[in-house]
Formats: sequence, structure tokens, C-alpha cells
Amino acid sequence: MQWILAILIVGAALGAWQLLDRGPLPDAEPGPPAAPDKLAASPAPEKAVWTGPSIEALAEHEFNGRDFAVGEALDRQSAYTRFSITYRSGALTISGIMNVPAGDGPFPVLILNHGYIDPAIYTNGRGLRREQDYLARQGFVVIHPDYRNHAQSSRVDDGELENRLGYVEDVINAVYAVRAAGLPYVDGGRIGMLGHSMGGGIAQTVAVAKPDLVRAIALYAPVSMDYRDSYFKYMAQDGERARRIVERYGPPEAGSPVWDAISPRTYVDRIAVPMILFQGTRDDSVPAEWSDRTAALLRERGKPIEYVVYPGEGHEFGPRWDDFMSRTADFFREHLAR
Repeated sequence: MQWILAILIVGAALGAWQLLDRGPLPDAEPGPPAAPDKLAASPAPEKAVWTGPSIEALAEHEFNGRDFAVGEALDRQSAYTRFSITYRSGALTISGIMNVPAGDGPFPVLILNHGYIDPAIYTNGRGLRREQDYLARQGFVVIHPDYRNHAQSSRVDDGELENRLGYVEDVINAVYAVRAAGLPYVDGGRIGMLGHSMGGGIAQTVAVAKPDLVRAIALYAPVSMDYRDSYFKYMAQDGERARRIVERYGPPEAGSPVWDAISPRTYVDRIAVPMILFQGTRDDSVPAEWSDRTAALLRERGKPIEYVVYPGEGHEFGPRWDDFMSRTADFFREHLAR
């Protein structure tokens, strides 16, 4: 719990809302110009450095995901069985579901990160239900963590933003926990990750905080890699919420050390795994411009990224969903091959 309070001041993924913005980021307002004599006499002030919790601190944290427990069978299909699961993430217990393909295995594993669903109405395994079913039928063990404060997971009240970065901790610990469990049908050396919307922001943060944690990442209409965008789109319109955030962390200005420290784009050079990004052009929740920027940034930095744009698709794909899933399964088969 101390690690959460000490490390998770401002969230990654990351969104139980979702991170991002449509327009250019505002520049910090310049102060009044200094008089020429004072300008010559006074040294330029050093840029402020954020020394609090950050993605950097998250990267240095020693995770202890453990006690992966397989509960009752929730559903039995001819192609797979669906189980409830729990595991430990730091001091917390996290619930979730796991779909296990029929057969002996061992099977490659996919961690699926769901997008924002109000925790007050969220139920075990809710989110990405179509994707869970499809990928299990393709021969992947599918693990879908609920995150803290969701379903049967432990409740914490560390503050809105702290809990968002806590979701990243829970997802990382899911990987460590299932590897440590030694389940005979799980190949712990072949793990990939898919994230939708806020869950895509979680996956982006995992990619920069723990570059070697998984072998491949699929991003499905993900939030922005710049956390300021989240503020401008989802928080700025809520006056009281915005006031609390700015009061505690400072305004989300370009170059702010706090907001840089919690944005995956600051650490994009650390990305070391292949990624595929899917985006619809009529997405009202996550503007397509954000994925355009992410793909352009990764290409600029020489990162392995495939960008697939679906004209006319919204936030949760409809007509092109089958193509999206076929490409996703092929992507993971290629990169999780033995």
C-alpha cells in the first residue's frame, strides 16, 4: 500500500475515464520580460523537475504479483472454459476472468485490458466480451483483470488519479502472478497484451515502464500517449474535478514536469516490442487524431508499429470487427510463436 501512495500519484491509463485532446496543447504563459540589466546579472532558472511518483518510479518498482487462484467454472463451451480468477497485486486482491481453450496446451496467453466502465456498475469480466470469446477460440488463454475498485477486487481510496496508475500495477502483476502459478496449460514465456480505449493507455504505459514484460501489444482505439489530452477532453469541463487536479498537480502546460512524468510519450524510446494499432475514423470517444499522432511518433522513433485505420468505424468496431479480430489473432500468432 505504501508503494501505491508513494508511486501512483497520477494515473496512466491511464483512464477509468480515458486519456486525451483534439487540439494543440496550450503553451505556458510567459511572464513579463526582464529588464536587460537584470537579465544579464541573473542566471536563468533551472527547469523544475518532478520528483514525485511517475512512470519512471513505476519502472523501478519491484512487482510481486502472486497467489494466482483459479475459481469456479463460470461457463463451459466446446472451445473453451471460462473461470473466475483472483490474484494479489501488492497488498490488494484483484478479481478477473480467464478463458482456457479446450485441449492440453500449453497455450500462449493474452492479457486483455478493458476500457472505462463506471466501477459502480461494473461486473466481473465485463468489457471486451466479444474479444475474450474470439481469442479463446483461436487457442489463446485469455486473462481479463477487473482492476482495483472493480467487481470483487479490493477497494482503495487513494485519489482518482492515483488509482488510474494503480490499474497499470494490477495489469503488470497479473503477468507476474500467472507466470508464478505454473499452470500446466499456460505458456508463461508467450504472453501478449491487448488494450481498448483506457485499457490501451494502460498497455502503452506497460510498454514504456516494463518494456520486456510481454512480447507483443495490440492497441484498440487507445487513448493518447500524452496525459494532458485526457485532462482537456475528459476533465477540464468538470469544474470542481478540474480545480482539484490543477490545485494538486499544477496546470497541464507544455513542458510541465508533472504531466511529462506521467505521459507514456515522454518515454516512447523505451518501447521494445512490436505493436499494432487499430482506429476508426468516426470514434466519438477517442479522436482518430490521437492514434494518428501515436503511430507517427512511433514511426519517427523507429519503433515497430503497424497502423490500421477503418473508415467509418466508431469506438467499438461494427462492420470491420471480424477483420480487426482476424488481424489481431494473426499478429499474436506471429509474435508469440515459439
